[in-house]
Amino acid sequence: MQIIETADAFKALIEDIKTTTPGYRDPLAFGIARVDLGQLNVEKSLQATYPLINWDENFGSAAIFVRALEEQGVKVDFSKSEVVCNINAEFLRACLAAFTPYSDEAHGDAHKNIQVVSALYAQIMSSGSLEGEFKVTFIFDDAVVESVEAAYLKLYALSQAKVGLREINLNGAFGALPNVAWSAGQPIELEYLREFEIELKLANEYPHIDFVDKFPRFLQHIIPADNTRILDTSKVRFGAQLAAGTTVMPGASYINFNAGTTGSVMVEGRISSSAIVGDGSDVGGGASILGVLSGTDGNPISVGKNCLLGANSVCGIPLGDGCIIDAGIAILEGTKVAIYPEELKKLMEVNTNMNMEGEIFKGKQLAGLYGIHYRQNSMTGEVTASRSTREIKLNADLH
Repeated sequence: MQIIETADAFKALIEDIKTTTPGYRDPLAFGIARVDLGQLNVEKSLQATYPLINWDENFGSAAIFVRALEEQGVKVDFSKSEVVCNINAEFLRACLAAFTPYSDEAHGDAHKNIQVVSALYAQIMSSGSLEGEFKVTFIFDDAVVESVEAAYLKLYALSQAKVGLREINLNGAFGALPNVAWSAGQPIELEYLREFEIELKLANEYPHIDFVDKFPRFLQHIIPADNTRILDTSKVRFGAQLAAGTTVMPGASYINFNAGTTGSVMVEGRISSSAIVGDGSDVGGGASILGVLSGTDGNPISVGKNCLLGANSVCGIPLGDGCIIDAGIAILEGTKVAIYPEELKKLMEVNTNMNMEGEIFKGKQLAGLYGIHYRQNSMTGEVTASRSTREIKLNADLH
């Protein structure tokens, strides 16, 4: 690729790439990744680390990547939902030639793709070789995940809030990601450990294994906001989304992938996959918000703003703002809940779409309603719902 001298020439090149490349279309997402490969299966991807991901943006950089690949004899198949290609020093040189008009701005927010290419090229030149494997990934359609590289790109998009929770297709991710041993952030094939167990142990080189899973931990890939606290790295899985101000305490807390918070939230319980917790809410010690595979009949749960889930409570229905579930109570879709007439009237005043009669309701009928306080009568065991009179406020100094 020739050196491009001006911004106008760069724009003309982008237009030429898009109009002359057969089948060209802008990707939904793309990025350059460092890929950890298998110790035995050296062509098997175990993990993909993206210093930068692009989601529905920076299409000019994507076009340059496509042309640079083409010049190395690699044709991008735009009919596929995702494409993963190896890159080399020639690819990087071609990209840098095209990016010349913006090279002085490589460290600005507008041209971070140039920074990625430039930093990787400098690394390769200083080391004299491609240490590790580097690839560029394109996602053209939000379809079933087929590769480790595409799975990681989507998980990055979630954890960096490039997309909303429950808004992208993660089907196939579990099948694409290998189950590996993790040691100091690096994936190790279980087959490798089994085959060389004797040699590694006799040489005192058997690695310290932190955990075994298909997913890495959130903090292995994501830098959280300054006022976000995670007190135990094992408590948040990569692919979770934590809004600024979230605090995740140690103990019984856990946030799964494709789950998380939308504001300042205290987390001392479990937020299962697909569950979302609103700003100002408190998930008490040992409390559990059920996921779509945990008894919610496939219905994902959202907990509204300023809610409180008491210690060891179970939330199996969506909650509107200002709700409370007392400690130790399980509110599921089939839970029988008593609401006495005077309390039903109060609830209908704050839930204008609530039009119900009677005194006994199933939890499913109360899903998403505002201002409900769920209690259990300690004498009779009856679960009741009443208008909440308590305002849930988190300690501003802690969030």
